Amino acid sequence: YYMSSAYDSTSQKVVIAYQDGGNSSYGTAVVGTVSGTSISFGTPAVFEAASTSITSVAYDSNAQKVVISYTDDGNSSNLTAVVGTVSGTNISFGTPVSTGQVSIDFSSAFDSSSNRVVIAYNHSGTGKAVVGTVSGTGISFGSPVVFDSNNSNNVSATYDVNSAKVAVFYRENSVTNYGTFALGTVDGSSISFDTPTAFTSTHNTAYSSTYDSAAQKIVVAYRNKNTSNYGTSIVVQPAFTTITRGQVASGGNAEINIKGAV
Repeated sequence: YYMSSAYDSTSQKVVIAYQDGGNSSYGTAVVGTVSGTSISFGTPAVFEAASTSITSVAYDSNAQKVVISYTDDGNSSNLTAVVGTVSGTNISFGTPVSTGQVSIDFSSAFDSSSNRVVIAYNHSGTGKAVVGTVSGTGISFGSPVVFDSNNSNNVSATYDVNSAKVAVFYRENSVTNYGTFALGTVDGSSISFDTPTAFTSTHNTAYSSTYDSAAQKIVVAYRNKNTSNYGTSIVVQPAFTTITRGQVASGGNAEINIKGAV
């Protein structure tokens, strides 16, 4: 259950993290090797010998490590992270570190300009983010920063190389239920955010975002509750200081430009 994955560009492997329901719900990860149109896997390795749930994997290309963030059910649902090192088809782990925050709704991204991992999350209804610094096989965290004091659900974080900002997408659940984003700039072990802005004017849930390095744009996929929960996607380009918005059709796409010029 609760699978997430990332590409380790140094080892040229895929790392998948998950809750192993066949082994006491322990947090587990496995390394995949792609060859042609097939994939093979090494031996799964436990990163948390206790019940875990939600996972999010980010690859730190500076430290050449995988960072797995997860909910540690064995520690009061604390949001925790562990550093993984891929060697061949195996992965080994350092000591898990808690952020000191409780969350079952979060997403992580690697900021390559600051060489930091950013975890955005919902903590008791408040949208927050924390910056992690990898050193060796360990990770340390700065202080949590609020990006939206309203109820912020379905968090998805992506690093936009073009604007050198972390884009956090989420549902602003207190008033509108609209798809909303906040752009964050990392400075050392802290992060500051621009004012959150809606990128849709409909009720959406279940966001997933990723950066397209060729097009230099972000693709956000989500469930559109205004169109019978159809899967919908939108292309986002953090490049201008004003917002223009296209119409998003069911199963279609549109392009918008969002605040975030540098």
